[in-house]
Amino acid sequence: ARPKLIVFDLDYTLWPFYVDTHVTPPFRKEGTGKIYDRHGKRVNVFPDVPAMLESLTSQRYLLGLASRTDDPDAARELVTILDWNKYFPYQEIYPGCKIAHFKRFHQQTGLPYKQMLFFDDELRNIHDVSTLGVYIAFMLNEGMSHGHLEEGLRRFQEQA
Repeated sequence: ARPKLIVFDLDYTLWPFYVDTHVTPPFRKEGTGKIYDRHGKRVNVFPDVPAMLESLTSQRYLLGLASRTDDPDAARELVTILDWNKYFPYQEIYPGCKIAHFKRFHQQTGLPYKQMLFFDDELRNIHDVSTLGVYIAFMLNEGMSHGHLEEGLRRFQEQA
């Protein structure tokens, strides 16, 4: 079986910074596609992420975002300027325990928690969300990659 919903954290999972401390909105995108913050600092995502999101979407996976950032507006603005809204129909971006985020995913999708796969880099989030029965692939240190994704999907299938 494959997960019915794959959820990603943002900070240090899809992009290599804390959106509420390391970059400053507003963000702007140049014609080249490069994105900069208010101070002209280049804003990047982890290298594999764009192709990974495209691939998951083309394989008809349902995707969500769960972030507990203290600056939800900046996070949403960056998601929009990255043109990621098309990938993520489910977005729960606000401070607080991620159990609340996943309860909303459950309400919105009607999916059982055990059919959800969650990628995050913080132990407290992983611990909290795992109590619901959501499958956590593993801890991430260096951000999402094709390898991490494949491993997570493989482990999900093994336990499903």
